[in-house]
Amino acid sequence: MRYGLVGASGRMGQEIQKAFAGHMLSLTVDINGEKYTDKPQVIVDFSSRLALPRTIELCHQHSAGLVIGTTAITADDITLLQELGEEVPVVQSFNFSVGINMLKVILRQFAPYLADWDIEISETHHNKKKDAPSGTALLLKEATGRNCETHSLRMGGVPGDHSVFFANEGEILEFTHRALSRSVFALGALRAAEFVLSAEPGFYSFEEVVTCAPKRS
Repeated sequence: MRYGLVGASGRMGQEIQKAFAGHMLSLTVDINGEKYTDKPQVIVDFSSRLALPRTIELCHQHSAGLVIGTTAITADDITLLQELGEEVPVVQSFNFSVGINMLKVILRQFAPYLADWDIEISETHHNKKKDAPSGTALLLKEATGRNCETHSLRMGGVPGDHSVFFANEGEILEFTHRALSRSVFALGALRAAEFVLSAEPGFYSFEEVVTCAPKRS
């Protein structure tokens, strides 16, 4: 697989290069500029939303699919990615952990049975993460179908902890996912990139990749 990497010199960029070892890094984009050696089949972007316009341009230029894990993107950005998905396969998620995406499935299934319980979400990330609440917390909130409070902590070097609490007068039910390393997100990006290689054009979630759901019409 030939892949391009936006944000190649960043923390996630370094993790992605480790996870993609054995595949050809044919295009890099970072604060030092762009380097090109061959036409990429898929572009991976876990950088800043400020890079999104250039990322989309590169996908058009090379007819490359896209795996994008950039957080803090807007509804307008999502629309641009959906439009790109009309031409190439695009996998977008705020979290490329398999565990988080399975937690979404669990919450969607069981939250309706706890409709009369209180619910709150707590998330903790490293002190350099800028957005709060995290995109993942918003995904989990959406999965519950409830307009619940979300609490954010920014401390130390935590890659990502998310907990969803349900409580009534006599008991508490807690669903927790803890990422022990950024490598889990890079491995998820690799799984998504491999999916993109054989996928039809479309706008996909990582949950669809994990569950091998068919393309949405």
